[in-house]
Amino acid sequence: MGETIVVILNPRAGAGRAARQLPTLLRTLEAGGAKVDLRETEEPGHAAVLAREALREGAPGVAVVGGDGTLSEALNGFLDADGTPVRPGAWIGPLPCGTGGDFRKTLGFPKAPEASARRLLAATPRPLDIGWLEYVGHEGESAARAFVNIASFGLGGLVDQLVNDAPKWIGGRLAFFVGTLRAMRRYDNRAVRLVIDDAPPVDLSVLNLAVANGRYFGGGMHVAPTAAVDDGLFDVVALEREGVAGNLGLTRHLYGNSLLGQAGVRHWRGRVVEATPLCEEPVLLDVDGEAPGRLPARFTLVANAVTLR
Repeated sequence: MGETIVVILNPRAGAGRAARQLPTLLRTLEAGGAKVDLRETEEPGHAAVLAREALREGAPGVAVVGGDGTLSEALNGFLDADGTPVRPGAWIGPLPCGTGGDFRKTLGFPKAPEASARRLLAATPRPLDIGWLEYVGHEGESAARAFVNIASFGLGGLVDQLVNDAPKWIGGRLAFFVGTLRAMRRYDNRAVRLVIDDAPPVDLSVLNLAVANGRYFGGGMHVAPTAAVDDGLFDVVALEREGVAGNLGLTRHLYGNSLLGQAGVRHWRGRVVEATPLCEEPVLLDVDGEAPGRLPARFTLVANAVTLR
């Protein structure tokens, strides 16, 4: 046998799709000469615990079978509570089988489990930027976590709540589209002050604002077409249109490659983003498809934090 690969499985990802595809993934990895050390999550947050344990035991990296949420959760196991790497240079290998698959789209990973497993075996690890987010939890506590794809605030936080409460069987793109339509009916733009790096503050009326390492979120919405996971900068994209009709007009651009430059859309690039609410209503966060808390928040790009395999 060749190398031993720690594989973390979230069996519930993608309405059980991850568990169903696991035998194919394992056969492909083993046929390629790898020995698999399988570790299965049992509850929310467990992927981070399993990843941290594997790295402290000496594993050079971990492969993750699940969706964007599982991948993000496992990534948090690569870091201690203060953001310090547990094992500098460790690699993370996505084997996507989840609901949304947005990070997979950014990376150009194949959907078929055999193809993604073969790609993992043949890959040379390359640098991967991550985001470090300091924010306020739902109970008012200070909190911090890493994210790999996109952290946003505004409408997206409400969409996450609706999608995560809905049945997973309806599929990622449809689930997020329906959740977005439902959220639009209940949501009014939020007043927010934004500071990017050392630039002067900008006051916005935000429908949604994405701090993007990857390009897609919300089950295929192409919110940050120019983002790259290894360029050392966030793409920051603000949507400021108001009203259901105005926002629906952006939908075709969100699912295409034409969002930037549209009326009511603003775009910046930077390494540190600070966002402070200027309204009484809570401004909810959407972090790699989860809704962990609210503004105020500080987003910091950590260049080459881990490696991607």
